[in-house]
Amino acid sequence: MSRLTVVMYHYVRDLSNSRYPKIKGLDFSLFIGQIKYLLKNYSFIKMEDLIDSIYNNKQLPSNAVLLTFDDAYIDHYLNVFPVLDYYQIQGSFFAPVKAITEHEVLDVNKVHFILASANEKDIIDMIKGLLLEIKNEPGIYGFSHYYETLAKPTRFDSKDVIFIKRLLQHALPKASREKTVNELFEKFVGIEESTFSRELYMNEYHYKTMLKHGMHIGGHGYDHYWMDKLTKEAQTSEVLKTKNFLSALGVDEDYYSYCYPYGSHNNDTINILKSNGFKCAFTTDVNTINIKENYNQFTIPRLDTNDLPKGEH
Repeated sequence: MSRLTVVMYHYVRDLSNSRYPKIKGLDFSLFIGQIKYLLKNYSFIKMEDLIDSIYNNKQLPSNAVLLTFDDAYIDHYLNVFPVLDYYQIQGSFFAPVKAITEHEVLDVNKVHFILASANEKDIIDMIKGLLLEIKNEPGIYGFSHYYETLAKPTRFDSKDVIFIKRLLQHALPKASREKTVNELFEKFVGIEESTFSRELYMNEYHYKTMLKHGMHIGGHGYDHYWMDKLTKEAQTSEVLKTKNFLSALGVDEDYYSYCYPYGSHNNDTINILKSNGFKCAFTTDVNTINIKENYNQFTIPRLDTNDLPKGEH
């Protein structure tokens, strides 16, 4: 079967025994089961294999699978990396630079842990109050406008959760968004940010260690912004900072890859990546690829871990 399946992972942890059991992640025991299932039914490839197949006509094996891990979570070093190293499987780890180098918690993760620390009603009630406080600031609309526009359920999240995520990810103007996220984080999580960041993310040493053991490190932006919400100049800055980070780690420039935060991109994003030597990029679109057909190497789809069995059989 001439298909390529790219699997997308985020949190991988012992959920029930963690500080935040409500975080939406894959339980470590299920990750082990899924790896065993994939070993029986798929042929693992490396990022280098994929890029060589695109540019050098390298033939990929039947039923090829590539594993990708987003957002630099310490889970990936403590839980994922030892398993992959044991089975001699390469993982591709996409790094949001700011989280690693500045010890700040990305807004996307602040939102995750706000949701894991409180119920949606309490969060929305506080958002209503915060919107009233900033109602006269430029670019601010009323609660009803945001809720009617953003509250659209997805296959994984309710409409209330999607409303909270989208409002705090991109709908509010940047300064208002950051202020709102920080106040919610302080209220519902209540842990000093730099401490939380060091517990949540890997550092450069972790990445260099995994690279030395044959893992692939790719780019995931600097601030983890929605790329298609940025100007061309801001997108260029995101990509250049990412490229500098990969170079400093020692990633082979012939195999630079990129993963769009939230899957968000446009034609400017693709052109900027091409002009800076990136060879391929990954979306959050849900699909597999027929590797015998032409496909756009800068819009490669992925399956979520939840789209595949998590048991050995």
